[in-house]
Amino acid sequence: MSQNLVTLHISPDDLAAIAAAITTLQEKLGGLIELSVDQRRSLTKMGDKSEAFCRQTLMVLAQNKQIIPPELDLAEAERDLRNLDLLRPHLANLRQLVSKADDTEMALGSDILTAALEGYALAKVFGKGAGLDALKEAMAARYSRKRHATPVATA
Repeated sequence: MSQNLVTLHISPDDLAAIAAAITTLQEKLGGLIELSVDQRRSLTKMGDKSEAFCRQTLMVLAQNKQIIPPELDLAEAERDLRNLDLLRPHLANLRQLVSKADDTEMALGSDILTAALEGYALAKVFGKGAGLDALKEAMAARYSRKRHATPVATA
């Protein structure tokens, strides 16, 4: 009744290529920032509904530059929008890859734990005198439950 959700074959060359690709992504995306929890909470956020409003407003402002005050940097807002449009498909691909990586990590861990639990069950049954006492003790400590005395009801 063994579980095998995932089987990977990753060669040393594959690992080196993965590391190089991640390094390249880190270098090419060096302008990405990390926000604090407080910054995330306090930001004005553009959602799906407000994005159309933002695009329309920037287009109207570009056509009516005479109404723009000097403190409003329209060129920077337009650059931000272009960069967002350029990055979005790649960020979506990265999110999908990270999601698969998370699922694969979970599946590998589950496969390992399932095999270990099956092995432990076998050690409990067949391990007498087979030198498995240390494993049984370690696993027993890992999965021991402290039993609390249950109050006895008096009638």
